[in-house]
Amino acid sequence: MNQSKTTFKAFRVEENDHKYTSSIKEMEFSKLNKHEILVKVYYSSLNYKDALSASGNKAVTRNYPHTPGIDAVGIIEKSNSDNFNSGDKVIVTSYDLGMNTDGGFAEYIQVPSDWAVKLPKKLTMKEAMIYGTAGLTTGMSVLRLTSLIKPEDGKIAVSGATGGVGALSVAILSKLGYSVVAITGKEEEREYLLTLGAKEVILRNEIENFDKKPLLKPLFAGAIDTVGGVILENIIKSTSSMGVVTCCGNVASPKIDLTVFPFILRGVTLIGIDSQNYPMKYRATVWNKLAQEWKPEQLDYTCNEIKLENLKQKIELMLKGKLKGRTVLTLTE
Repeated sequence: MNQSKTTFKAFRVEENDHKYTSSIKEMEFSKLNKHEILVKVYYSSLNYKDALSASGNKAVTRNYPHTPGIDAVGIIEKSNSDNFNSGDKVIVTSYDLGMNTDGGFAEYIQVPSDWAVKLPKKLTMKEAMIYGTAGLTTGMSVLRLTSLIKPEDGKIAVSGATGGVGALSVAILSKLGYSVVAITGKEEEREYLLTLGAKEVILRNEIENFDKKPLLKPLFAGAIDTVGGVILENIIKSTSSMGVVTCCGNVASPKIDLTVFPFILRGVTLIGIDSQNYPMKYRATVWNKLAQEWKPEQLDYTCNEIKLENLKQKIELMLKGKLKGRTVLTLTE
């Protein structure tokens, strides 16, 4: 770090009379504690949880002022840890980053070394943030699903298919030889999803309007669900014998209304995905697969690159459900 540098830029969200405003501020460096690392951030990415934090959602961030950003990648400038050295390239995602610990929407982050994983050699820093927590969540979902369901078993549904996890799931599963059915509420994005590798596109309202019966005609061998609610219910009810469904989101609803019939009459398995506290040894496995055999040829196609001054506008669009793919924040010139 430039020894004369005493401040750095950060996207700060402030609370005043229960109203939340955001702006780019100059921040001072803090003392580096034992087992912490100081990382110069090269890229971050915008996630739905960041948009919630930036709008004052106390379920995500309790105290303000605050810097959101649950993803970051960069180079360690100072290390008080035996596990990392200055100059190491690292990815930091999830745990408490960007929630109640200042996050990646800044030129520097200071975090416990246990939150960091070394950047795989075959992955660029920008690619790591095209993935971000969405990629880690996708990778965990793909790892669990593909261990039990093979391409020849049948079609795989992906809900919320134009979102971060959804788009990456479509691309990775297609590369691995699966026949992917993309579920979306955005009819205008049909060609985008087909370009990512989807074999079919089903509109969200078609899934939502399935029959209310406790079991439905089998359509899918498995699924990656990113939205929850009625869509997850109907995917489970439409999954064939010994099928597998992973779930990682609740943007539609955290509630599902089901009987046990899909589980005890068809042997369907529902697997929850928790990317926030996923054990580090499994994180390293997923990141290495994302860097190599899982890396989709269309990875850049899922990405829009922005700078700090563009963040506020993109956050507003995300909260309105008007973003597609991944939004990557660059913090270096």
